[in-house]
Amino acid sequence: MTALLLCDVQLGLGGPRVDVAVTDGRVSAIGPGLPREGELVDGRGGTVLPGLVDVHVHMTQWASSRRRIPLAHAKSAADVVDTIARESAAKPGELVMGHGFRDSAWPDMPHKDLLERALPGQPIALFSNDLHTLWLSPAALRMIGREHPTGVLLENDCMAATAELPAATDEWVLEATDAAAARGVTEIVDYEYSDTVSVWLRRLALRQLGVRVSAVISRPLLDTAIERGHRTGDAIPGTDGMLKVGPYKLFVDGSLNTRTAYCHDPYPGQETHGLLELPFDELVPLMDKASRHGISPAVHAIGDHANTIALDAFAKVGCTGRIEHAQLVHPDDFSRFAKLGVIAGVQPAHQPDDRDVADQHWAGRTENAFPYGALLAAGATLEIGSDAPVAPLDPWDGIASAVSRTDDGRPAWHPEQAIALDIALAAASRGRRGIKVGDVADLTVTEVDPATLAPHDLRQIPIVLTMTGGRLTHRLSR
Repeated sequence: MTALLLCDVQLGLGGPRVDVAVTDGRVSAIGPGLPREGELVDGRGGTVLPGLVDVHVHMTQWASSRRRIPLAHAKSAADVVDTIARESAAKPGELVMGHGFRDSAWPDMPHKDLLERALPGQPIALFSNDLHTLWLSPAALRMIGREHPTGVLLENDCMAATAELPAATDEWVLEATDAAAARGVTEIVDYEYSDTVSVWLRRLALRQLGVRVSAVISRPLLDTAIERGHRTGDAIPGTDGMLKVGPYKLFVDGSLNTRTAYCHDPYPGQETHGLLELPFDELVPLMDKASRHGISPAVHAIGDHANTIALDAFAKVGCTGRIEHAQLVHPDDFSRFAKLGVIAGVQPAHQPDDRDVADQHWAGRTENAFPYGALLAAGATLEIGSDAPVAPLDPWDGIASAVSRTDDGRPAWHPEQAIALDIALAAASRGRRGIKVGDVADLTVTEVDPATLAPHDLRQIPIVLTMTGGRLTHRLSR
C-alpha cells in the first residue's frame, strides 16, 4: 500500500510529468497516472529534485547569527562601532553579538577599547564573516575569564573563545533546521566545535528535526569518538537515521580574510605566507589514527600550500576523505583530488563575497582561486556547502554562485571556473543526479524548473515542499 503519493510533478530538469509514490520512506514507483492511494500530496506542477545537502554548516552559530546584528556593510572598525551603538537594545550586562565584518581592507584596526568607549561595561562579541576572528569588548573578555591586549582573537584562540560564549538555545537551532527545510535542504553536516553527537541527541529528544544531521567530530574528541565506537557514516541508534556520525575535522591553515590562509607565495607587500596551523608531521598521525578506526578525515585547507600539505597527508596515510574549502589550489594539485579519492567540499557563495579580497591578497594567482571548473575537469568530486553563518544556509545561493560566478551587477569573476546547473545541483545533493525507484525519499519540489531561470533568480526560487525519508518537513502555504 502506498503511504504517500506526490502528484503532478516534473521529474528533474526538463523532465516528464509524473507521480512519485513513497512507501516506507523510499520511492516505490514513478510514472504518470499512478493509483490514487495513500496520502495524496499535490506537487503543484513543480519540479521534483533530489533533496539538497549542505555539507558544511556551523549550526549553533548559524542559529545565533540569525539573531545577531549584521555587520557585512561596515567599511571600517569605526563603522562597526557606530552600528553596534545604534542597533544594540541590550540591557546593561547583556551580551551584544554581531556578525559578518570583513576587516582585511579597513583603514583602521578593531580594538576592544573602541567598543568600551562606545558602550562602557557592555559585553560585546563580534564575529568576522569567516568565523576566524572574534572581536571582544573588555567585559566580554572578563565574561569568559580571558585577558587579551587588543580583544581581537584569531584562529585557535577565536575558536576556543567562541565555544566559551553563550550559545544559541536548542529551540533557536531547531527553528533553523525548519528554515533550512524550507529551502529544500534534507541534510546538513554540522561542523560545530563541540560534542555534536551529544548535542543533537539532546535536541532530538525535544522534537523531530527539520533535516538529517551528520555530526562532525572535532579534533579534541577523536578518542571519545573511538571509545564510543563511532564510525563516519554510521547512524546513531534510536534516531531513525536522522543523526549520523560525520567526519573528523582538522585545520591546516586559517582563512583568506585574516591573511592566514597558508600559501606557496607570500601575501603582496608582506613577508608572511599565512599561518600553518597543523604541519604535515602532526597532521599525518591524526589522520592515520582516525582512518584506522573508520573515521574519515575532513581537512580544512584554504591556501594553495595548505591544500598541497593536505593532499600529501592523504597520500601518506592512504585513506580517502575530504578537503574543506580548497579556495586556492596549485595547478599541479588539481588531478590529485581524483587520484587520491579526496572530495572537495566547496562553498561557491564565498567566491562573490571574496573576489575583491582575493584580487588584493592573491594577486596574480586568482585564475586558480575557487577553481571549480578546473577541479571538475581534472576528475575531482565537488560537494557544495555554505559554511553558514559565513554564507546563508541556502544551497540555492551557492548553486547560483557556482553557475554565474557573481552575485551583483558585475561581470562573472573568472567565468572559466563556472560549472553547469545540472552539475551544481548534483554537487549540492551529494552527487545524486536524478530520482529512481528504491531511493530514500529525500526530495525537494521547486515551484518552477530551475533550468528555466536566469542564474541570479535561482537564489529566490520558491520551494513547494521538502520531504525527508517520506516525511514532509516543509510545505508552501500559498
